[in-house]
Amino acid sequence: MNTVIRSYWLNLQKCGTNYSNNLTKRLLNSQNQKTSSSQSHEVYCMELGRKRDWEGYIASLLLPKSSRRSVFAIRAFNSELSQIGGSVSEVAIGHMRLHFWKQCLESVYDGKPPESPVALELHRAITAHNLSKIWMKRMIEAREDYIEGQGFKSIRELEDYADNTSTAQLCLTLQCLGIEDVNSDHVASHIGKAQGIITTIRSTPYHAARRKVQLPTEFFSKHLVSQEQIFRGSEEQNVRDLIYDLASQAHIHLQHARDIAIKIPRKAKIAFLNTASMDWYLERLRLGDFNVFHPHLQRRNDKLPFTVFCKFVLKKV
Repeated sequence: MNTVIRSYWLNLQKCGTNYSNNLTKRLLNSQNQKTSSSQSHEVYCMELGRKRDWEGYIASLLLPKSSRRSVFAIRAFNSELSQIGGSVSEVAIGHMRLHFWKQCLESVYDGKPPESPVALELHRAITAHNLSKIWMKRMIEAREDYIEGQGFKSIRELEDYADNTSTAQLCLTLQCLGIEDVNSDHVASHIGKAQGIITTIRSTPYHAARRKVQLPTEFFSKHLVSQEQIFRGSEEQNVRDLIYDLASQAHIHLQHARDIAIKIPRKAKIAFLNTASMDWYLERLRLGDFNVFHPHLQRRNDKLPFTVFCKFVLKKV
């Protein structure tokens, strides 16, 4: 561990839970505190990530400077899309907003981005890294298929959705890092699927309070669980068995990713620092005997910055 990393680690320990905010301030105060519109667009995307996707934000802070800004643009784009389903009162309005982003994406790739911080930052990222349009289109189209709030029928359907959302972000991150590697893409696919499954589990209490279910319905018949049990936050064994079964699928994907990760370039591993938050949640879920409604699962992991930094230093997936 060289002097720079040792100093960084000491600063990390001193910052504690304020690490992410302090590091953001250092990043944004760099280059003699620019006040250009370009800088304000960068700040907007970073702040959007910090507020809406804190765990993804933490995992992105340690990316190389040449890639970090572009990855925050991609994450801001995803945040805008992911908020649409839960922020509209009518399905038609949701479709209109997704259609707006479709048109926006076309304009961005045509070199005529609208005057929107996210669109302008996306245009910059696409120009800098020649990002694939197909991944961004999939991120929009996947949301269109589920804008009505219906859940997933099967684990395969959930994994396909995760491939078009979470995996898409990871593949775009790899492109920002300049990595073209088949094994890295396979790792991204498994981690993306695991993230999609874990996100679905984590969101169960939120959706249950609104009398919605996102968990694959095939698991309900398998474990003889009714939707009403989910709505009332049941802690019964069959509900725990359902969550255990689903969490096991996520764990299997993470294990497959780590088996393949020994074949990928070392510099590619930094794209997968988000596994730190997944490991934490799965372990907390296990300690709570797979009671997805336990209050300790609703708390934020304030030790995440430390865990992410350790993965960064050790080059682990």
